[in-house]
Amino acid sequence: MRGIMGMAVAVFLIAGSTVQAQPKQEKIIIDSDIGDDIDDAFAVALALSSPEFDVLGFSAAFGDTPARAKMFDRMLGELGRSDIPVAIGAPADVNRNAFTQRAYAEGGTFARASHPGSVDFVLSQARKYPGQVTLVAIGPLPNVGAMIDKDPAGFRLLKRVVIMGGSIRTLEDPYGVTPPIAPHPEWNIKNDIAGAKKLFQSGVPLSVMPLDSTANLKLHEVARSAIFAHGSMMTNILAGLYYEWSAATRAVTPTLYDPMTLASMLDPSLCPTTHMHISVDDAGNTKETPGAPNADVCLHSDDDAFLRFYVKRVTGR
Repeated sequence: MRGIMGMAVAVFLIAGSTVQAQPKQEKIIIDSDIGDDIDDAFAVALALSSPEFDVLGFSAAFGDTPARAKMFDRMLGELGRSDIPVAIGAPADVNRNAFTQRAYAEGGTFARASHPGSVDFVLSQARKYPGQVTLVAIGPLPNVGAMIDKDPAGFRLLKRVVIMGGSIRTLEDPYGVTPPIAPHPEWNIKNDIAGAKKLFQSGVPLSVMPLDSTANLKLHEVARSAIFAHGSMMTNILAGLYYEWSAATRAVTPTLYDPMTLASMLDPSLCPTTHMHISVDDAGNTKETPGAPNADVCLHSDDDAFLRFYVKRVTGR
């Protein structure tokens, strides 16, 4: 009997230590212009496929935010994750023709009757969990700028902000087929230059995935096939959105700019960062300038390692 009880105690202690050893989830909110390019949807899939994340909510940013919120609603509803809040930023009559996945967004039966405002939602979560919430911004930054305007002290309660945005150094084609591309105003920055300036000056820890480390992340045919043939609800949604995007743009190979924000959080070796001081000028250029570092910037990534990581994660392999 003593031996049996001793074994039971040992099993209990081992089980207890296993529970205690489980890593703590990182609380995240994703602010996104989902529905234009296809990479936002692939970022959502990565977030929802990663148990390391506690997704507190999604936030629709820039342009036709009501349609973006509907797209979030449908994706989450079809995935059985309607428990996750969807916030909505102020709509603006810009870039409406670029919404390539409108048919999906406007279809389905999961649209919610109302959504909280993005600014108040994110600030409330930052106050509720001070120093614990990471804001992942993968679109233009009007919501972020409005948060800083409304409550800069509350915004500084965020643990950090991770963005896809900027262009720091000259992009070289590794195959020498296309000419080098000089640094230039990148989409997410140039579509709200004021918001970008406020973010880089906010004092909140900032991680930046610019074009330098994301423009090479091409979802080639082999990786696409591995994802789309998997047959889960998640990968079926991605396949449908891909073909809708491809038909609208006449493009074939998407670039997964946005998912690198999340992948770098899950495995920092995929996109090592450098401490830099980045300034945003009036044209939307993100320049390396003298001064104390205000951002951790990834200037290079391994596209093959990233794609292997991404495919395995969203297919559960």
